[in-house]
Amino acid sequence: MLLAWTTVADRAAANTLAAGVLHGNLAVCVQIEGPITSHFRWEGRLEQAEEFRLCFKFMPAQLLALEAHVLSHHPYAVPEWVVVRAEHVGEKYLSWAQANSSHLAL
Repeated sequence: MLLAWTTVADRAAANTLAAGVLHGNLAVCVQIEGPITSHFRWEGRLEQAEEFRLCFKFMPAQLLALEAHVLSHHPYAVPEWVVVRAEHVGEKYLSWAQANSSHLAL
């Protein structure tokens, strides 16, 4: 299983992105957290912004399609996109994820 993160500026954008991913069968779960406060450097200045973080849970076969969808529908010019492999996933949760990703469109 893989996990990926991105952030958006408001809950409406987070809900829209999550719904599109799930409607397209590109992940088995999307969690939205926030608001969070992000501190970052943008165009040479230190910035602070309230954002909402999305965590996508999906199988490796979905990575390219999910990434393409998120990046093409993301409201930011330079969206955060971080993907990591889950080192350990509970057997029952992994079985649920595999069963729910077996019908996903590739």
